[in-house]
Amino acid sequence: MEPTLLVTGASGQLGARVLHHLLHTLKVPAGRVFAASRKPEALAEWAAQGVTVRAADFDNADALPAAFQGVQRVLVVSTDALDRPGRRLEQHRNALRAAEQAGVAHLVYTSMPKPESSAVLFAPDHAGTEAALAASALPGWTVLRDNWYFENQLMGLAPAIASGKWYSAEGDGRIAHIARDDVARAAACVLAGNAAGKTRYTLTGCRAYSRQEIVSLLSRATGKPIEVVPVPLEGLVQGMVAAGMPQPIARVVASFDANTAAGGLADVTGDYRALTGVEPQSFEAWVAASRLAA
Repeated sequence: MEPTLLVTGASGQLGARVLHHLLHTLKVPAGRVFAASRKPEALAEWAAQGVTVRAADFDNADALPAAFQGVQRVLVVSTDALDRPGRRLEQHRNALRAAEQAGVAHLVYTSMPKPESSAVLFAPDHAGTEAALAASALPGWTVLRDNWYFENQLMGLAPAIASGKWYSAEGDGRIAHIARDDVARAAACVLAGNAAGKTRYTLTGCRAYSRQEIVSLLSRATGKPIEVVPVPLEGLVQGMVAAGMPQPIARVVASFDANTAAGGLADVTGDYRALTGVEPQSFEAWVAASRLAA
């Protein structure tokens, strides 16, 4: 019997691409695939393809085991809870306990690079989840420490185009970022594969880029001149607050720069190729495919 596979957070951008790769890249029969979300009604497209849809709210610990019932391998896509520090970790612990109760054989979790030493303010949520996994009774698990997505660069692009300036506290730090779709493909390969035991991988692109290199590529692609303006970390926070961002969120976003400056995202690994058998998309190729000038 081939194992049944569950993707949580399936209505999100990453979860949806994992489902795509399971069904269309790896050709896993839809009858073996389960998709879970707090909003199961948003998964009608997958249900129409034969995927079993379930409701899964990580805040509802009592009801959560039912979402994992009868599933051998589970992908837990980390939740997004920037507005409530600590909430994400509790949500993940609920999911791990539910997986234990349901008899899941292998759990895959999406983490971040070096969470135990990262300057990112939500890194303790990932470090805590990894620690909970290590202490759990689950027979096997895989941690995918995903570098920042290429797509994250788009958050700063519109204001940079408008002002002609990209304010950065990253210093000389570099980012070995990766396409979201590549992360999804790697997650699908692990979920549908026969990985056992307890392992960690760090998923990165093929090289690490400085902020100047990133901005230069984006500037050429959009046809808009953009200058990198170095600023101190606190100045970056205050600039985002002045632009209307709530201060707690601004501090989280600024901590990304602090982490990059400290070298937290600079390592390049071959883990993506090892898991998928193909090379990750380059940033240059992603920029060209994104047609940013349009």
